[in-house]
Amino acid sequence: MMKKNWPTHSILILAIVATWIKTYIVYHTSFDMDIENTMQQVILFLNPLSFLLFIYGISLFFKSPKARNRYIVITSIILSAIVYANAVFYRFFTDFITIPVLFQTSNFGDLGSSAAESIFLTDIFYFTDVAIIIIALKWLKIGAEVKLVKPAVRRAYFVITAAILFLNLGLSEIERPQLLTRSFDREMLVKNIGPYNYHLYDIYIQSKSHAQRALADGSELVEVNNYVRSNQVDANEKMYGVAKDRNLIVVSMESLQSFVINNDMNGHEVTPFLNSLTQDKDTYYFSNFYHQTGLGKTSDSEFLLENSLYPLGGGAVFFTHSGNTFHSMAESLGEEGYYTNVLHPNNKSFWNRDIMYRALDIQKYYDEQSYVVNEEDAVNWGMKDIPFVEQSVDLMADMPQPFYSRLITLTNHHPFTLDEEDKLIPEYDSNSNTLNRYFQSVRYMDEALKVFFEDLKEKGLYDNSIIVMYGDHYGISENHNKAMEQYLEKEITPYESAKLQRVPLFVHIPNSGEGKEMTETSGQIDLRPTILHALGVETSKDMQLGADMFSEEHEEFVVFRDGGFVTDKFVYAGNACYDNATGLQIEIDSCQPYIDRATQELGYSDQIINGDLLRFYDLKTGNLLLDEAIKEDK
Repeated sequence: MMKKNWPTHSILILAIVATWIKTYIVYHTSFDMDIENTMQQVILFLNPLSFLLFIYGISLFFKSPKARNRYIVITSIILSAIVYANAVFYRFFTDFITIPVLFQTSNFGDLGSSAAESIFLTDIFYFTDVAIIIIALKWLKIGAEVKLVKPAVRRAYFVITAAILFLNLGLSEIERPQLLTRSFDREMLVKNIGPYNYHLYDIYIQSKSHAQRALADGSELVEVNNYVRSNQVDANEKMYGVAKDRNLIVVSMESLQSFVINNDMNGHEVTPFLNSLTQDKDTYYFSNFYHQTGLGKTSDSEFLLENSLYPLGGGAVFFTHSGNTFHSMAESLGEEGYYTNVLHPNNKSFWNRDIMYRALDIQKYYDEQSYVVNEEDAVNWGMKDIPFVEQSVDLMADMPQPFYSRLITLTNHHPFTLDEEDKLIPEYDSNSNTLNRYFQSVRYMDEALKVFFEDLKEKGLYDNSIIVMYGDHYGISENHNKAMEQYLEKEITPYESAKLQRVPLFVHIPNSGEGKEMTETSGQIDLRPTILHALGVETSKDMQLGADMFSEEHEEFVVFRDGGFVTDKFVYAGNACYDNATGLQIEIDSCQPYIDRATQELGYSDQIINGDLLRFYDLKTGNLLLDEAIKEDK
């Protein structure tokens, strides 16, 4: 009797409404989206609907109640899994999943402890709509009958669906012009077109990027080359070749942000050794240096360092384009007679390094098999920093000189857990366990770097080397802003969040005696030309987007992977323009020229990577191979 009281398609309506409302609630509880006005709130509420009408509406073609109901339940489970996966991913990366990330499965096992930190018992509520649908079908007997829908009714249904989609896109375009040209700004896309349509758009973008390589013929490099040449700067005569023929040692300092440098935590100095370097006469300390990484995190920082190109917006270049032609710093130094290598006590395939390092012309990868990792020295991703640097110096002592060695530290990695004997300072006392442990983990890494310098001196490697150390990416995400506000004693606005992306950079040249603090705005994309010039290696023919930080012509303009930027005068973050000196929001017109240029520069970098355009470029001559082919034809 009960089942006859329900309209035929009640289960379809229930499924659409339940998933729609659930998705809207997730927006507000799981994603930190800045809603500035009523229009944005309307768009946020509306954007899941067109996709849900379409995907659930397919059930209108089913003739059997059993088949239709099974389809609706399975669809609701898949959609809930998509939303939940994005929520968990967002907790750790403050970002949304992309197609390339889904193929980075070889990293998932190594990220186990970080993932576990991002999963909670209450996550069962992400599947509330699935439970509602199953209860409705099983106990309330909604959907027990099915009536064949007339073609005209189905057409009307899908016309309405299309109308809602175009209404959504129209409102979004009014609110954010050229929205669909900003594929790198995933939060903006999800906020306007919803998570489901975003993933469809992501599939389109990834397909387009793969097609770019197949269709590229080198002509695309002409415009890029003109841009690179027009923005080239001359090296600083005093600094050019200042470390010529020295060994190059580069240390990637895991998750280290600048807010801990020359700072304390409840009276405890967090980085005493690095603090001493900021005053060292042989050290250039860059205090306004920014990371520019995306989803690839550490691997992105490696890519920036080696190539002076931006990482991709939708995944790690190390995974998606390891078959490309690159003109890396390692290649340039190899041609200068350097023995190029990376030391990192982790699984060689993590971040696809074993493959990508070959593409970057790195001659040797000292992975976990090159180290003796005792049980007491093991940490989440391989080996604690102190035994790591000790054994690394032993390895470097046996290398042919000059060498280029790049070390990637491990201990200061989320979730920042340490053994008791490695805790050199107490925990912090905020509501974020992540931030509380971070200070201890940073303090341990600082101690490891002190040991590193001491061992280099003991092995006789110190005096004939240049040591570059930089923070690879942020350690504390925006999910911990409340705790950060407590520590910094100020509100974390989008402006402050952008400024928190500063990471320390130290260029230490033993016995130079010319060190000082460098306050100019710069970023990781500038590392390659800066280091090569210090070693006396010419870069005027290189296809790079960064510039020598020591050059008097270096422009203070740092572009983030999401399209934001920092200059000496402005900060563009959260789609708002700020005065860099005061932190006050100002008219967007002040930032617009830089917004356009940031979009252009990211686009050029993406073109190079997606089209594998460097295969058409001769690094030795600086000529486009397209030009060579034209000359041969003549």
